[in-house]
Amino acid sequence: MLKLRAVIVLLAALAGAAGTAWLGLWQLDRAAQKVALHDAQQRQRALPPLPAAALARTPDAVAAQLHRSVLLQGAWLAAYTVYLENRQMRGQPGFYAVTPLRLDDGSAVLVERGWVPRDLLDRTRVAVPPPPEGRVQVQGRIAPAPGRLYEFASAASGPIRQNLDLAAYARETGLPLRPFSVVQEDGTTPPADGLLRQWPAPAADVQKHYGYAFQWFALCALIIGLYAWFQLLRPRRARRA
Repeated sequence: MLKLRAVIVLLAALAGAAGTAWLGLWQLDRAAQKVALHDAQQRQRALPPLPAAALARTPDAVAAQLHRSVLLQGAWLAAYTVYLENRQMRGQPGFYAVTPLRLDDGSAVLVERGWVPRDLLDRTRVAVPPPPEGRVQVQGRIAPAPGRLYEFASAASGPIRQNLDLAAYARETGLPLRPFSVVQEDGTTPPADGLLRQWPAPAADVQKHYGYAFQWFALCALIIGLYAWFQLLRPRRARRA
């Protein structure tokens, strides 16, 4: 009976140590991924702005252009503006304002124009002035489609949504959308639209992952230490006494 108990305790200690060690390594891997993504973005941003004529038209061509700077000219399609809710900036909940920009060749690009805080009294009230009419110039960087958040309903419609699927939105609006989005930036002269564009960097929270990794490794060491003390060292000292 004692041997069976000792085996169970050993297996439990091994499982706990292995699990916490794996979680610590996973957090380190997450940190490494974000650092690598940040470095890749910096290398892409160092390249000259991509001309509009070279913008990707197929999903396969997007990967090589991600994070490249662009300077686009066209007209806002304000009627198709969508506000993605539950998006945070500077620790506050709000909306991402997303509007298609019609380019000179007739195609359109989905632009994440910026962030606006949520009205705490009325969730459906979005105090954002419409984008300017006429020809505009937009400075930004190429990015994947807006990030998805968990939602209960799979279908989305209306100006306020949780997520925006690029292909589904193109079918809904009938617009010839390019297979990527553009994250607008302030540039030297920020647009006077009241939107914030303090987009977080991929490696901004990398220290958080290092902290989590330290906690998991410390718990792993604690499990090993407790097992060694109660199952090996303490019984040995008792026998000697």
